[in-house]
Amino acid sequence: MNNDTICAISTAPGQGAIAVVRVSGQHAIATCNAIFKAKNNTRDVLSQKGQTVSFGNIINQKGETVDEVLISVFRNPHSYTGEDSVEISCHGSAFIQQQILQLLIANGCRMAEPGEYTQRAFMNGKMDLSQAEAVADLIAAESAAAHKLAINQLKGGFSDELNRLRAELLDFTSLIELELDFSEEEVEFANRDQLNTLINHIELVTTKLINSFSVGNAVKNGIPVAIVGETNVGKSTLLNRLLNEERAIVSDIHGTTRDTIEEVMTFGGVQFRFIDTAGIRDTRDKIESLGIERTFHKIDQATIVLPVLDSTRSITDLTQFATDIVDKTSGKQRIFIVNKIDSLTEEKRTALQALPVLTNEPCCFLSAKFGQGYEQLQQALIAAANIPEIGASDVIVTNARHYEALLKAQEAILRVIEGLNNNISGEFVSQDIRESIYYLGLITGGSITNDEILGNIFQKFCIGK
Repeated sequence: MNNDTICAISTAPGQGAIAVVRVSGQHAIATCNAIFKAKNNTRDVLSQKGQTVSFGNIINQKGETVDEVLISVFRNPHSYTGEDSVEISCHGSAFIQQQILQLLIANGCRMAEPGEYTQRAFMNGKMDLSQAEAVADLIAAESAAAHKLAINQLKGGFSDELNRLRAELLDFTSLIELELDFSEEEVEFANRDQLNTLINHIELVTTKLINSFSVGNAVKNGIPVAIVGETNVGKSTLLNRLLNEERAIVSDIHGTTRDTIEEVMTFGGVQFRFIDTAGIRDTRDKIESLGIERTFHKIDQATIVLPVLDSTRSITDLTQFATDIVDKTSGKQRIFIVNKIDSLTEEKRTALQALPVLTNEPCCFLSAKFGQGYEQLQQALIAAANIPEIGASDVIVTNARHYEALLKAQEAILRVIEGLNNNISGEFVSQDIRESIYYLGLITGGSITNDEILGNIFQKFCIGK
């Protein structure tokens, strides 16, 4: 399939001013030449130099003009895929885009599979696998932090670090295996002190990368925030205020929210996934009971919990609920929301502020209905997220596949450390080192030979990339 010439629309679906149709493969230039006529017949695509642009028309089989376009030529290996490539910039009409695709297919192209351009770039050595996956992350980035992480990984700093570690490990395991060939002479080629130093360094690096996944995963996928509370305390109103739209139904009827509602919002460059949940109360309604079960399930999944209190209710009831929710959200970041302050007297506010359960926790007094205190909640959320400042050279793991490979590599490295401490035979130490090399290589693609694994990775990409 890699010998085929492929084509696809690389811009997002919908109507826009400009669209890009991408063509790649050994016949890409000749295929585009067959459907393109330069203005004033100045030159054809075949004679066009790489990294240059020509202006002209796309012509169909009847000699009719389909559109005025710009043709950008990239000759191998100086292209994204490492192959001869052409990008056709046409007008954004869906009809025009389809007409150009049909002409390309009629002249020998086939439609590209999802992620096939990036897969070819990987196969042709233009990038390693972790960089290829960073391309998908960059396209999907919806916050400043996610964008920065994807850019850092795309630059190859993560890959360079892993490749250095693999190279040093490979050198040592080669020396250990050489010792085995001269075992009768009892010659030591691999300095055990240096190996101990290297292995301990690699263990520290892998531990740091593994621990960074909690931050990276939150940045990439959004920090889950569960909005919880009793019925009619203003949870859905708060969600609508956070999103600045009427996303959830608001009613005076108790138990209106029967299921969870999830929406994404970005504050201060950090993405949050807000989850509105069913009100917690004793009920015989089977459907509402299922919703309440889901509420506690979402609490388990959340990183931050927003317990919402109705300030108009009695101090006793509020204290009881706040105490119960603290018990049920152990280990979670909590920000208590004291809602409906537009109806709150100063005396009641003072009493609430003095409650021990609220003085020991982050707490925001607000009116979800009128938007009072909203900015304070935003700042509290950003603080609770605790996302560190990400530098241009910082490496943070965001990919679950990388995380799993690092865990396996670390297991092998810990066995190496144990083997060295117990003077285990070099044959077993070498095997554990090779296992760690293998799992580190899975991240960059150096140890992947299975086409099915590569297919599973790239099929998640969009078509045209």
